[in-house]
Amino acid sequence: MSLKKGFLFGKTKNNGQIWVETVIYTLIAFALMGLVLAFVVPKVQETQDRGIIQQSIGVMNNIDSTVRNLGGPGNQRVIQLSIQKGSLTIDATNDEITFNIESNYQYSQPGENVTVGNLVVQDEKENSLDVVKMSLNYTGLYNLSYNGQEVTKTLTSATTPYTVTISDQGQDQSGNAVINFQVS
Repeated sequence: MSLKKGFLFGKTKNNGQIWVETVIYTLIAFALMGLVLAFVVPKVQETQDRGIIQQSIGVMNNIDSTVRNLGGPGNQRVIQLSIQKGSLTIDATNDEITFNIESNYQYSQPGENVTVGNLVVQDEKENSLDVVKMSLNYTGLYNLSYNGQEVTKTLTSATTPYTVTISDQGQDQSGNAVINFQVS
């Protein structure tokens, strides 16, 4: 068997060229994947946030329906609240329930109030995110309390649902029904 001139060196040169081309093609592929992800990931997050906001509107409308349909003193209802993102605040001092969520999805024009049933939804721009605030105001209709007190309670996102008991405690001095919230 005879060896040709440049057998060892010729193969090394070709192998080196193959490795350089492989690295370049790999870098180009990674760059293209990065560009695609840069556009796709924000759209996916926006779609997820839109779904969460719609779910949250449903939860707030469920709370409102439960409060308005308790029926009378001594009646109570138990609901399960699942909060994936954002926070729910029961503000008994101002007789208001609010849900705030930071989102990649713009629900409405910033500063514009959108009414969904008894729910008022407002979108505010904060840095690159939208803060969607949903509120149910019961001032003059009901006197809200949390564990029998005029305090504020905030529920944040959790892996397990909250169990919320909403009960009618009778009327206050001004004739408004006292609606008590308990969370367990």
